[in-house]
Amino acid sequence: MRIVLHPTADSELTEAVSYYAEIDPQLGERFYLEMERLISEIAVHPQTFRMFDPPARRHFSLSFPYGIIYLEQEDRIWVVAVMHMKRDPGYWKSRLA
Repeated sequence: MRIVLHPTADSELTEAVSYYAEIDPQLGERFYLEMERLISEIAVHPQTFRMFDPPARRHFSLSFPYGIIYLEQEDRIWVVAVMHMKRDPGYWKSRLA
């Protein structure tokens, strides 16, 4: 299924990759690949992952404190947040409007 990132989710991904890359370039690459893996798994099996805040679902990393928050829609998977798990869990809800 087609994946579409909310513009702010795309920015969150970019900022997190930059943060980890500043620590160590290989760490930034590992983070990026981990987020790509999560998104790929969501594309293949969108209903597999836990309902987080209906209708949103969450797939999270075991390697980094981040999760992908998404909605399964008729023609796409809409990624609304690349969320640090220590943040306010509902900060992304305004993106649904």
